[in-house]
Amino acid sequence: MQHFSFDGLGVELLELVSPILIVLGEFAPGEVFPFFFTMEMFQRALLASMVVTVVSGFLGCFLLIRNLSLIGDGLAHVSFGGIAVGIVLGATAPLSYALVFSIVASIMIYELQSREILTGDASIAIFLTGMLAFGLVILRVSGGGITMDIEGYLFGNLLLIDSYDLNFITTICLISLFLLGVISQPLLAISVDPLAALIQGIPVRGIGLLFSVITASVVVAMVQVVGTLLVTALLVTPAATAQLVGKSFRSCLLLSQLFGMASVLIGLYLSAEMNTGSGSMIALVTACIFGVVATTKPLIQRIPKGI
Repeated sequence: MQHFSFDGLGVELLELVSPILIVLGEFAPGEVFPFFFTMEMFQRALLASMVVTVVSGFLGCFLLIRNLSLIGDGLAHVSFGGIAVGIVLGATAPLSYALVFSIVASIMIYELQSREILTGDASIAIFLTGMLAFGLVILRVSGGGITMDIEGYLFGNLLLIDSYDLNFITTICLISLFLLGVISQPLLAISVDPLAALIQGIPVRGIGLLFSVITASVVVAMVQVVGTLLVTALLVTPAATAQLVGKSFRSCLLLSQLFGMASVLIGLYLSAEMNTGSGSMIALVTACIFGVVATTKPLIQRIPKGI
């Protein structure tokens, strides 16, 4: 009698796509970059970054139209406080602490903004600086300080992703992607005109809270890919680049995927071949792509259509 075993969404997905990655690895350029397609440790890093990029592209477009581009940065810094607590307490999965901290902070930021106690920017700034400082202080007091593992969480280190982290990241991203798909239409209506959406019977408060929780969860999933200090690069920059050339919200969603995937693959290639940090290189590439698109867009528009 065969026994069915389930190792987690991330591991199962990796087993499914691993043969495809190995084939693609034969065409990958460089000396080190092909290992991302052939070795399991590197495959985990590549798969995690791809999954995170897909969901962050969709989420980033909604954040931009809701004028919440900085919330990803704020929640990422909050997650660092949670990670610091988890490390000090000796937790084997400090990202779970980061998830709790980020969700609580996202709900509090939403409530402060919706009740008009503070503006969104002010509440984000308070949580951002406060929780980052809290994390740094608690690490210093505990005697641990800034170790290599801590630097990995600050600036991103894909090679630290083990099977548990892959399952954690994949599960969060797939659930978040599903929930975003479910609430996308009412969320878009709320983002454009919240008062009209309320009159139409759309549960504005409930969807707003759910969106805050989704944002917090995705931000935590992104921490090991680009780091707490660079989350905004992958969460907002591809979506902002897409807005420059997209003709509609749907086209922006698709283009954000294109720019995000290109940024991650080019960033991984350059970081592997130049022996630099993966998170910082991905962030740099996203900024460069934005700069190129922003610079060339006016030039392209000046070309006569008959040419």
